[in-house]
Amino acid sequence: MSIEALLTNFDRLMQTPEAVQRLRRFILDLAVRGKLVPQDPDDEPAAELVKRIAAEKARMVQAGEIRKPKAIPPLTERDLPFPLPANWTWSQIAEIGILSPRNETADDVQASFIPMPMIPADYGVTCTHEIRPWGEIKRGYTHFAEGDVGLAKITPCFQNGKSTVFRNLIGGLGSGTTELHIVRPLFVDPNFIVLFLKSPNFIETGIPRMTGTAGQKRVPAEYFAHSPFPLPPFAEQCRIVAKVDELMGLCDRLEAARAERETARTRLAAASLARLNAPDPDQATFREHVAFVLNNLAPMTTRPEQVKALRQTILNLAVRGKLVEQDPDDEPAAELLKRIAADRSSLEKTGTIKKSKPLPPADSTNAPFDLPTGWIWARLPEVGTFGRGKSKHRPRNDPILYENGKYPFIQTGDVARSGGTIKTYTNHYNDIGLTQSALWPAGTLCITIAANIADSGILTFDACFPDSVVGLIPHDSFGSARYFEYFIRTAKANLHEFAPSTAQKNINLGILTEMLVPLPPLAEQRRIVAKVDEMMAVCDRLEGSLAMGDETRGRLVGALLHEALEPHRNHPQLTAD
Repeated sequence: MSIEALLTNFDRLMQTPEAVQRLRRFILDLAVRGKLVPQDPDDEPAAELVKRIAAEKARMVQAGEIRKPKAIPPLTERDLPFPLPANWTWSQIAEIGILSPRNETADDVQASFIPMPMIPADYGVTCTHEIRPWGEIKRGYTHFAEGDVGLAKITPCFQNGKSTVFRNLIGGLGSGTTELHIVRPLFVDPNFIVLFLKSPNFIETGIPRMTGTAGQKRVPAEYFAHSPFPLPPFAEQCRIVAKVDELMGLCDRLEAARAERETARTRLAAASLARLNAPDPDQATFREHVAFVLNNLAPMTTRPEQVKALRQTILNLAVRGKLVEQDPDDEPAAELLKRIAADRSSLEKTGTIKKSKPLPPADSTNAPFDLPTGWIWARLPEVGTFGRGKSKHRPRNDPILYENGKYPFIQTGDVARSGGTIKTYTNHYNDIGLTQSALWPAGTLCITIAANIADSGILTFDACFPDSVVGLIPHDSFGSARYFEYFIRTAKANLHEFAPSTAQKNINLGILTEMLVPLPPLAEQRRIVAKVDEMMAVCDRLEGSLAMGDETRGRLVGALLHEALEPHRNHPQLTAD
């Protein structure tokens, strides 16, 4: 496979979020391996370039312009990470330039000052600078001049690829952060040196060689100065830099195109879902919107956050009576509430349950939306047994409550992680623990009112929980608490508004008690739950396909890059043809 063919077809793979970033690294890797542009046998060999550099250094030493450099340790065969093309040679940064140069000029001369935040990580981005008098920045800082190359040596700047050619310096001089290694190139294109410093091989090989404590590790001067440096002929250096500039421009366009497509998809999805959430739309138009969304789920949902928004829209439609059709033959929800109230009254009279404080009639004056025919505004205590959990003993982690325990004890974290169905527990209470708490049956809807506010989930086992969790055991008529769990998910944002602005946010039982719950007829409620379950399964499949798609595309990208970088024996030399 030719490199140009790979790059031409790469667009179809760019749906993978990191694809273009991987392509950028791949381009840099090809560049320093001599696989990005054709070699020209008429170019002056790099070995001759090294001789000219050595001669220039000798002249500078004799003229007193620089001190005599330290001896450069020879490279061994095992030091060399990959083979080089003809006319290239292995060198070292210390061999092709002047390390850590110093500048001299009058103190009142204006110069550039460049701290670390102004040094770019991306290839092709010029660093910015401040203007300061030389006398102010000449001591205690790293020196550099126009055309010098700097490498950030401290973590995480090194890992992120912070390196640059210093350009457009005021007066041609600069000074800045001490966390830099500097080289002043001789007869070598400084942009090619930056390609090398940003290349994956140089960075990945350098990371384990960093020294110092975690968070303050640095690239040793020896690694910067004496790592094997793949040196092409000067003419080829220039061709490589030009090609990299061209391909990085292609990457910029790929990223811009992907961003534009994602923005368009996001706007389409947001507008479509907004139509579904609009109050009291024309029913015919509304059905058209629903059909459009359902028929275009896949193209509109290309990111996990879009599927999350779709889930929320489904729930909003469900509790507003817009997800399934109403049936005028269904028993009105008001009749259901009357039966539940009658059952509670009978149980209170027989002493089976404690007598509860009667609730005033629901005030729907400020209800958030209008209800369909047959629905009614209710409160949670009206639809079942409702109350806070208990955990009276202090301290709550006292081992006396848990030794040889057999009663599951859940906390807010178990509810938050449940995804609507609680399958985990934090610990087990023993009989002593149970006496200071209360055992709630499987099927109880749990709602958190502290730490993680208004998270919800339904118990799959009998369990105890503390007063930071509220429980609802729905009346037997409902069969399950799933409709109410779905409703709590839609109401969660509003419940957060009642929480005080403190480090430990919480809402009280009174807020949940007074909260209006849109209650459909029992038969419709069951149809709603079945439809929501069906559509949530669709969302699950969408999320799975997104994850699988990204994983598959990621593997394909990796395979293509590997094939281009390490071609089969039958294709020993990549070309741009």
